[in-house]
Amino acid sequence: MKTNQAIAKRYKVKKSGKIQKKAAGQGHFNAREDGKTGRQKRGGVVVSQTLRKVMAAAMVK
Repeated sequence: MKTNQAIAKRYKVKKSGKIQKKAAGQGHFNAREDGKTGRQKRGGVVVSQTLRKVMAAAMVK
């Protein structure tokens, strides 16, 4: 079974099994945000438990 490359590029599986993605809203128009918002978006966001099962099946190599 092939790995879904669209998912593999955008998500990362941590050692604990959690799936991490980039925070939303980082594409453009970031100059208007204050520093706090920019720092919060810099880190990753953990995907919910329900989506984790679906995505794990698609990321199997």
